[in-house]
Amino acid sequence: MGKTADLTVVQKTTIDTLHKEGKTQKVIAKEAGCSQNSVSKHINREAKGRTRCGRKKCTSNGDNRTLERIVKQNPFKNVGEIHKEWTAAGVSGSRTTTHRRMQDMGFSCRIPCVKPLLNKRQRQKRLTWAKDKKDWTAAEWSKVMFSYESKFCISFGNQGPRVWRKRGEAQNPRCVRSSVKFPQSVMVWGAMSSAGVGPLCFRRSKVNAAIYQEVLEHSMLPAADELYGDADLIFQQDLAPAHSAKATSTWFKDHGIPVFDWPANSPDLNPIENLWGIVKRKMQYDRPNNSEELKATIRATWALITPEQCHRLIDSMPRRIATVIQAKGAPTKY
Repeated sequence: MGKTADLTVVQKTTIDTLHKEGKTQKVIAKEAGCSQNSVSKHINREAKGRTRCGRKKCTSNGDNRTLERIVKQNPFKNVGEIHKEWTAAGVSGSRTTTHRRMQDMGFSCRIPCVKPLLNKRQRQKRLTWAKDKKDWTAAEWSKVMFSYESKFCISFGNQGPRVWRKRGEAQNPRCVRSSVKFPQSVMVWGAMSSAGVGPLCFRRSKVNAAIYQEVLEHSMLPAADELYGDADLIFQQDLAPAHSAKATSTWFKDHGIPVFDWPANSPDLNPIENLWGIVKRKMQYDRPNNSEELKATIRATWALITPEQCHRLIDSMPRRIATVIQAKGAPTKY
């Protein structure tokens, strides 16, 4: 927490607003993200009508508006690129000044939210699907065994490009990075239900219908026996070509396993995506040296997933459905 002079415009506005509402300085400091001493000094300065002393800013209000427009047009650029474009517009200032002005405007550098890329037809199908499932009970969702593949890398440090955004702009379309299905390599397949998780299946090659049926035979069926026993289940899978192939459909019919109807490009609706996220966060400080060590780490971390965690994720399905309906089929954060 810095000095009073280090308060951003957003912090000062927050302090002024909460002070007018009669909030205590302790509460104001917590909301503004600064020290209580900074809050007190700012309030006293405003009460006495004193302005900030020190050197005059080297940029005008017009220059600052130009900078804000540049950031909003190119939120995925880094400070150096934004500074270069700002100086090209005729503004004289250092890279540090550029960064400071962006912070004064309330911009913070954050990892962007990822949402699946959907066309109009897919959004409509998602909306129709969500409306059809909005009255499902917890007992009905507990019958669904969710499955999905996930890619794990030796290094977890590369989280992709970052984005400049203000508070409350996490879901703003210009600050969201679109995701595309079918990454170049799918390495591990898993399944879950409200009762827990099933065994993992590691793959190196690209999955076609024949390979996928091997996964079903050697991983999905044991998972179904382990999680459901003799009880009825509905198997969920996405619409990948190997999953929707005629040979795969025949396999399910021959084994008497009903397949859950699932909207295209909808990983945000699948609770196992959150489970993969939990596993990756738990592994973020692990440093496996090769693929075998990586597999062993994934297995060990997967084994730590509790039935209670799975149950909570399955219980979130009604909220996910409601969010899709509210968004009219548009993708949501996952």
